[in-house]
Amino acid sequence: MESLSSIFTCHIFLALLHQNFLQVEVKGGNIVSVVKGIYQHGEIIKGHVVDYGNAVVMPGLIDVHAHLDDPGRTEWEGFSSGTKAAAAGGITTLIDMPLNSEPSTVSVETLKLKVEAAEEKIYVDVGFWGGLVPENALNVSALDSLLKAGVLGLKSFMCPSGINDFPMTNSSHIKEGLHVLAKYKRPLLVHAEMQLDSEGYPKENDDINDARLYSTYLRTRPPSMEEAAIRELLEVTKHTRANGSAEGSHLHIVHLSDSRASLKLLKEAKSRGDSITVETCPHYLAFSAEEIQDGDTRFKCSPPIRDAANRENLWGALMEGQIDMLSSDHSPTIPELKLFGEGNFLKAWGGISSLQYVLPVTWSYGKKYGITLNQLASWWSERPAKLAGQELKGAIVSGNHADIVVWEPNAEFELDENHTAYHKNPSISAYMGTRLSGKVLATFVRGNLVYKEGEHAPAACGVPILAK
Repeated sequence: MESLSSIFTCHIFLALLHQNFLQVEVKGGNIVSVVKGIYQHGEIIKGHVVDYGNAVVMPGLIDVHAHLDDPGRTEWEGFSSGTKAAAAGGITTLIDMPLNSEPSTVSVETLKLKVEAAEEKIYVDVGFWGGLVPENALNVSALDSLLKAGVLGLKSFMCPSGINDFPMTNSSHIKEGLHVLAKYKRPLLVHAEMQLDSEGYPKENDDINDARLYSTYLRTRPPSMEEAAIRELLEVTKHTRANGSAEGSHLHIVHLSDSRASLKLLKEAKSRGDSITVETCPHYLAFSAEEIQDGDTRFKCSPPIRDAANRENLWGALMEGQIDMLSSDHSPTIPELKLFGEGNFLKAWGGISSLQYVLPVTWSYGKKYGITLNQLASWWSERPAKLAGQELKGAIVSGNHADIVVWEPNAEFELDENHTAYHKNPSISAYMGTRLSGKVLATFVRGNLVYKEGEHAPAACGVPILAK
């Protein structure tokens, strides 16, 4: 095998696609030329050439929603293991969420801890969202300082996050966040679920309800929670823009799972011209509530995985462009917190571990809907780059960073204990036991060959991304 080197000073690689080729020249980590054409037998191409045969050459994936839990909870994941998994899955840029690490990224000081933890450990480029919480929302100078320090935007919860130093926000906090963000033209990302009257909902210590049934957990987070949160968010943005206090702000709804009333509200808002985007995740497109076995807490996440009809609606909305992009919402933990022995959906830690698998999962489950390579690149590269303000990423064009994934769409593999996984705790993934199509052959980050068929670069060469 060709050794994995650090940055190529000059590199051209060639992908043959039924005699068509894509020739990309890289210097100093950037793409300097892209040539498409017909390969002539015996043609000589100068420079360092790698011929990937019938493989697909695509912009590296950009995951705008991942929890790497570093610093403080590296037994859950960590920058080294998480970015190795990302590189093996064709992801070239991650934007790390501000919670599940300890402390949460809600101040200049905690952002500094995050960046220091990432240095010399990351195999892909990593940016950082900051947290919008009541404490900094009521202190405009603190929010301003956090954005000046380089976070790419802010993230808030409209329901309890489960993390003590990341409390939920209300409408007033969100208004303040939008006002400050508007100056920087950076987005507000929101976990859009609102707690409603809980009368009749199953409770954690309620012996009447069987906590091993997924349907029990599903009833604790009905679609109406998403609908109520989105309705309130749209009222907030309408009023803030009407008085000019948040002109230029952008709202992004993370991990949408309700494809009915919530999606209808978002569609109407977009038709009015609201600056709003929405993501969903592969686990909402791959699984359905009816398929989840009793006690299999690998599938617990919030919002929850809903019924098969909802899944079909999500696919339709994605294909039609109502949903803008995809993200992993990689939210790992240690096996003990998944309570596999007890199988209690009400008490187990929620979150789907998926970072290494999102490209083959999207492709494998999407083939029946007729997804194209261009759509994959849009959902996983182009639009996420725009959301995160990364103008030099998301497309294979001259001047951009040489962030590229090479993969075989038709190569199948079993995701089992024999498959090499780089997550810290691969056994907790809901995707274990599935057969997938789409094998990553190589991943380049800024011209660095960081992963090639089971081997990573000898040194982590990813770059922390801070907004300027």
